[in-house]
Amino acid sequence: MTLENDIRMDRLDKTKEAATKVNESLDWPNLIKFRKENDEIRKTGLKVKIVFMGDSITEGWSLSDPDFFKKNSFVNRGIGGQTSPQMLLRFKQDAIHLNPNMVIINAGTNDIAENTGPSNQEMIIDNITSMAEICMKNNIDVALSTILPVFKYSWNENIINVPEKISSVNKILKKYTENNNIQFIDYYSSMVDEQKGLMSAYGTDGVHPTKEGYKVMADTLRNTIAGVQ
Repeated sequence: MTLENDIRMDRLDKTKEAATKVNESLDWPNLIKFRKENDEIRKTGLKVKIVFMGDSITEGWSLSDPDFFKKNSFVNRGIGGQTSPQMLLRFKQDAIHLNPNMVIINAGTNDIAENTGPSNQEMIIDNITSMAEICMKNNIDVALSTILPVFKYSWNENIINVPEKISSVNKILKKYTENNNIQFIDYYSSMVDEQKGLMSAYGTDGVHPTKEGYKVMADTLRNTIAGVQ
């Protein structure tokens, strides 16, 4: 009887393990990543000035300069590798429900790199502006930022005309912010080189900012958003 129970428990444990792995693989937007931190913020009533929604470029910023985020009461909700549809799926949980004064959205570069499959300009714009409209609907200020300059993606060199695609999306985002009277943060202009890629002084892999690159981004933010220290 004991052996049968042991076999039954072993099977149950394996079933639970398999179910956990399946659930994790089904969590495409990675909703679980910030769930505990979000619950803690809501429980303590911590006042959040700005939530930064984005991918690895955003995620790496608070790792590179944690003091910048701490002293400004900023919350980083960047997840490496993510595309705009993944951000849209987690947007309410990771941004709106924290009741910040503002959300800054930086998205689109991984869409162009096709991290989660083929994408086009219209899809990117639709996802980013949908997040902006969720903010406006909830009376939360929103700012859209440029995609940073990239000449090519080292992990997907099959993507052609990358600079042109980035410039086109940035122009449409800028026009959208003008039409809707929301703020536009132009990181791109201060970081682009003569090939329309990321200046080597600000990024070693052509995509992700170095510490110096994040300093430029912080200065751009200070010059655009009132009250940023």
